[in-house]
Amino acid sequence: MDKFNFVRNGMIRLPPGFRFQPTDEELVFQYLRCKVFSCPLPASIIPEVNVCMYDPWDLPGDLEQERYFFSNKESKYRNGSRANRVTSSGYWKATGTDKKIVSSRRNHIVGKKKTLVFYRGKAPSGCKTDWVMHEYCLVNAETTDSINTAENALNQKENWVLCRIFSKKRSCKTDEEVIRVNNAEMVHAPQTNNNQSPVSSSSSCSSSSGITEVTSSSEAGDEEEISGCTKFRSC
Repeated sequence: MDKFNFVRNGMIRLPPGFRFQPTDEELVFQYLRCKVFSCPLPASIIPEVNVCMYDPWDLPGDLEQERYFFSNKESKYRNGSRANRVTSSGYWKATGTDKKIVSSRRNHIVGKKKTLVFYRGKAPSGCKTDWVMHEYCLVNAETTDSINTAENALNQKENWVLCRIFSKKRSCKTDEEVIRVNNAEMVHAPQTNNNQSPVSSSSSCSSSSGITEVTSSSEAGDEEEISGCTKFRSC
């Protein structure tokens, strides 16, 4: 598959058997950096949405899954650098310290990740919710020899960030939790005399795009339910 163009109406729609699970480095270096410098993206799978124009539950996509968006940070004040993170029902509040994203190849900082929690109501007396956002941005020291300084400065003014938004109370279990439960059931399951081969599975990951292909096979007569909350989730 040469290109991945699976964004429809601002929603990610990967084909069955594929999941989008990029690392922090991939998000910053392969996606955000390419977006800022107007370079081709490895996969056209992250929509552009001003996340602060919507409450987290109103953003496009599956609420049970992690959602990714390119967004432009808006300044709270005209001449200030403080970002405006107020929505119609609440606000995003930063928590903890920013995490530095280091390139594994060049061993230098390529970006940083800020963690924010959504609060209902008005600051500072808002009510904390389970919605979390990871906001990725490039560091000011990010430079590239192949891109001239003028284009660098022009695109940096757009102030692009990449947001990962999810709820800590997702109803679907993670793949690791499902695998542990299935393994425990297999250990305690009664033995039978039927010669049946266990379901084997394999996955191949693309480090350049963060898209994982999941394939599974089973013997004739065996049936395996595939849904959003089974062993391997289909996006």
